[in-house]
Amino acid sequence: MKAVIQRVNYARVKVCGDTVGEIDKGFLILFGAGEGDTKEDADKLAAKITGLRIFSDENDKINLSLKDVSGDILCVSQFTLLADCRKGNRPSFIGAMQPDEADMLYRYFCEKCAELSGARVERGVFGADMKVSLENDGPFTIVLECRNGKIVGNNE
Repeated sequence: MKAVIQRVNYARVKVCGDTVGEIDKGFLILFGAGEGDTKEDADKLAAKITGLRIFSDENDKINLSLKDVSGDILCVSQFTLLADCRKGNRPSFIGAMQPDEADMLYRYFCEKCAELSGARVERGVFGADMKVSLENDGPFTIVLECRNGKIVGNNE
């Protein structure tokens, strides 16, 4: 399971020209579920993300959480995070979870983020052709991965 978290001043997702999710200050999360990912992985990832202290305090130190700044979340499913680009130039997505299971895990992850953060969680439309626009604050972007119930680092 992978997530790209962007600290944003605003973010919006449109499907067929209609806005389906929109937030002001908070996190834009791009979420991808892979084969073998579980609710336990979603729990761990949601806990880590909602606990991140990546907003500036009154002394301009990165020390505040989403809850501290009354931020919201826009979560967009993105199976392409599971792209395997090791061979050739055309990515393989064989490691991505099957759509029905992935949609269920995506919804569960969003609900868990709302539960843990108290934030409003907006969503994209699973499997749709979405247009995402945002203003990245910083820019500040973090990539997290959870495997077998554990958050893994970029070097593992």
